[in-house]
Amino acid sequence: MSLKNFKWLIFWVVLLGAIYFLWPTFLWYQMPPSEKLKAQQSKEKIVSKILNLGLDLQGGIHLVLEIDDTKLEKGMDITDALTRAIEIIRNRVDQFGVSEPFIAKQGEKWIVVQLPGVKDPQRAIDLIGRTALLEFRLVEETGIIENIAAKARELGIQLKHIYDENHNLKEEFKELVPKGYEILPGKEDGYYLVTSTAQITGAYLTDAKMKIGGQYNMPYVGLDFDKEGGKIFAGITEANIEKRLAIVLDGVVQSAPVIRSRIPDGHAIIEGNFTADEASGLAIILRAGALPAPVKIIENRTVGPSLGRDSVKAGLTACIAGVVLVICFMLFYYKTSGMIANSALVLNLVILLGLMSFFHATLTLPGIAGIILTIGMAVDANVLILERLREELRNGKTVRVAIDAGYSKAFSAIIDSNITTLIAAAFLFQFGTGPVKGFAVTLTLGIVTSMYTAIVVTHQIYDFWLEGKHVEKLSI
Repeated sequence: MSLKNFKWLIFWVVLLGAIYFLWPTFLWYQMPPSEKLKAQQSKEKIVSKILNLGLDLQGGIHLVLEIDDTKLEKGMDITDALTRAIEIIRNRVDQFGVSEPFIAKQGEKWIVVQLPGVKDPQRAIDLIGRTALLEFRLVEETGIIENIAAKARELGIQLKHIYDENHNLKEEFKELVPKGYEILPGKEDGYYLVTSTAQITGAYLTDAKMKIGGQYNMPYVGLDFDKEGGKIFAGITEANIEKRLAIVLDGVVQSAPVIRSRIPDGHAIIEGNFTADEASGLAIILRAGALPAPVKIIENRTVGPSLGRDSVKAGLTACIAGVVLVICFMLFYYKTSGMIANSALVLNLVILLGLMSFFHATLTLPGIAGIILTIGMAVDANVLILERLREELRNGKTVRVAIDAGYSKAFSAIIDSNITTLIAAAFLFQFGTGPVKGFAVTLTLGIVTSMYTAIVVTHQIYDFWLEGKHVEKLSI
């Protein structure tokens, strides 16, 4: 295969490849919102192939979480806790079905979470922020809690106030609450006197799923323990038949069923008048595991979809206006040669967007700015080439010689200017975060595509046009 044919082969592979990778994105943004939501929830293949819009374009939520380092497990430092928390939050978000989430460490004990396209911010916040410490504790039912409640009424306080800020029993109740027990609130109402330490925790869980059934055909969460956990659970249930076993999540009793018989298969259920969404969310949290310490939300910003639409519209308008103005200028100033440069400009945009889809990049407002900058840089390369061409033609060279000389002499200047920009983009990507990285990725891909279209493709078009002809004058 000749070098000329090889270049055309590369051209068609690149062009058709870009269209192929862009096609799912085109189909996706033609779909109605209900079909998009269904595709995301069922994790259809098209979801992983589209060019996603960032938080600033399609709306969503931006959270900054702070980990409570005073409640870390013994021997765990804050760095390990942050790493583990980020992994757990990422697992929860992935199962929640959010496309292209951004989850990263910030500072010494903070985590930034961005969830583009989330329609139910409160559910997402509940999913991310819960510690999800699951415990099974035995309930004491000898009437002691009624005596404690009577004492609380006598003092004019509620049961939840019998502990101080450090969760230590107040002096008036120390003799009433047995050693090794504590009072916890119930999910619906009431309080329970349960053992202070858990008989078994969620650390032994292998799976948790939302199911429908039971006496009233209501949603509940089915739990499966691993082999060791199954043995422990079987021992607990065998030793405590006809006693109540409280299922405690983050210090709140979800339910306290009576143990009717030994449960040898390592299966348990959590009931508690859940809705389907609540049971599904709880199952996701339990599958992903418990956070190493509680987290609190110190920043919560919701970007509405209307703002996203306005941003997309403004960005696209700016991009289209920039392209149209550049095309008009090139046609007016460079005539036919300007038209060839314009074709390379359009091709540059198609290849750039195709590459972004291939790399599953997320398009943000800074990314749109990177595209607009790429247009300017692509034009700059073409202007350098065309001005060199004019200079060679003024020096009396033939059209074919002038074209070859123009590309050869402009090449070093184009490479030098683009290499320096690539270095800057590399630093932006390495040290930037979020939108800055998006800008760097778009700029880098744009530089690569603009150099290919300006230096290689336009030269191929001139060669194709001049092949077998004797052209004495070039419209430039």
